[in-house]
Amino acid sequence: MKQKAYLACRKRFKTARYKGKVGFQMEMRSAIVVGATGLVGSHLVQLLCESEEYISVTVLTRRKLDYEHEKLVERIVNFDKLAESDFDFAHEVFCCLGTTIKKAGTKEQFEKVDVEYPLNVASLAKKHGIGHFIVISAMGANDKALAYYSRVKGKLEKELIDLDLPQLSIVRPSLLVGDRKEFRLGEKAGEVALNVINPLLVGPMKKARSIEASQVALAMKVIALHGKKQKVSIYDSEELATMQMPEPEEQKVSHDNVFNWRKLKKDEPAPLDEEVVFNKSKLKELEVEKDEE
Repeated sequence: MKQKAYLACRKRFKTARYKGKVGFQMEMRSAIVVGATGLVGSHLVQLLCESEEYISVTVLTRRKLDYEHEKLVERIVNFDKLAESDFDFAHEVFCCLGTTIKKAGTKEQFEKVDVEYPLNVASLAKKHGIGHFIVISAMGANDKALAYYSRVKGKLEKELIDLDLPQLSIVRPSLLVGDRKEFRLGEKAGEVALNVINPLLVGPMKKARSIEASQVALAMKVIALHGKKQKVSIYDSEELATMQMPEPEEQKVSHDNVFNWRKLKKDEPAPLDEEVVFNKSKLKELEVEKDEE
């Protein structure tokens, strides 16, 4: 019974359509967000819930969110015991997991949150048949980097690529700015400094400019709906900073149809004869008359 309900739900999400503001039909989507209480994740959840394109947003989280919405489905999970049964059908998984060594306490705990958890989520998403995994990494990620943070992020990227996911999009923002619930002294100091030097970062250095967390969230939504279609895509901070949702194209109406009401009326389907639809004997009579002709 549970399997039938799941398949019915999957079919409904795959086939659902709605008419947008300009009247054209679009696919209604479902998403899973992991790391929904973080700086980017919290912006992303709100953005997806309030967008026309998404009908359902499921968050896998360790604690309840402060945000509520009719589209939002919260699933309290233990990331050390995450299972495929924790996943609903979705078109994409957005992974916004991340911490700091100070908050994690040790390098081992830091790598558990920043590498092991995302890898496990990606693996389970693939097993569950979810086609697109979108993950936040960091500018300068490289598994051979001298800097420990960049090396860890590079390790995550390499191992995600090795998982051979159906589609993987890696987001590499520079320093994230925005209102955090927790105070991070190092990042706050960097944010203040970058606000001064951002205008001076031009040319090749432009990619080092700080970026608003809300803009990264928007860029992730754009990537899900309109991003590159190759198996593995990497988006640097400079590209993320310029991403916006494309303006919807209005339906082109034929000049002939606008000014030729006779043609428009001719193209309209004939009205239904209710007596024929609901009276089978009447329908049989019409079929006999047609055969005699």
